[in-house]
Amino acid sequence: MALRSATFSVDRGEFVSIVGPSGSGKSTLFYLLGGLTQATSGRVVIDGVDFASLGDTDRTRMRKSKIGFIFQRFNLLPTLSARANIAIAHEISGSSEPLDQKYLTHLTDLLGISGRLDHRPSELSGGEQQRVAIARALITRPAIVLADEPTGNLDTENSDIVLEMLRRSNKEFRQTVLMITHNPEAASVGDRIIHMRDGHITGIEAGKGAVETHQW
Repeated sequence: MALRSATFSVDRGEFVSIVGPSGSGKSTLFYLLGGLTQATSGRVVIDGVDFASLGDTDRTRMRKSKIGFIFQRFNLLPTLSARANIAIAHEISGSSEPLDQKYLTHLTDLLGISGRLDHRPSELSGGEQQRVAIARALITRPAIVLADEPTGNLDTENSDIVLEMLRRSNKEFRQTVLMITHNPEAASVGDRIIHMRDGHITGIEAGKGAVETHQW
């Protein structure tokens, strides 16, 4: 679904849910925001830089340095342990600094997977795999976390854990979170909820995470 005049802004440190039925344009928006596809028109501005105007090399560099991705299908490498799946994101980022083991321990403790790091994905439950995927997205301390249907393959209990962790990382690590979902209940954890249909933004409302003084 093509986007049509989908204009909005997101504050640093805000948690925004983007909700809509299948075919509403959510996935297209996700790929544009993450620089995974190039817009045919319009702008995607991050920290004053028009992402949409960059070439492939510069978009890739910006993705590595600023954005963490969480996908519905986890996308873990089956031959690697959970620890290695998390660490590979740091390696790919091109950082000259070694992996911060103290931060890795803190992150995996928060996610409740510190005792599962030596297991491969096939030895983990769906909820544990998604929490590994979240740790992988957060290990580079990205300014922006893009989550595409992060609870789509999970039961209610694990969905609640994942949403709580996204909310917690948003607050504790001051990361901007944009979550794509078709589930209104999951969307409600955000500060704002952006509704989409047929490629258009049809409405914006406050979510449970909003505070009364928050302006938008």
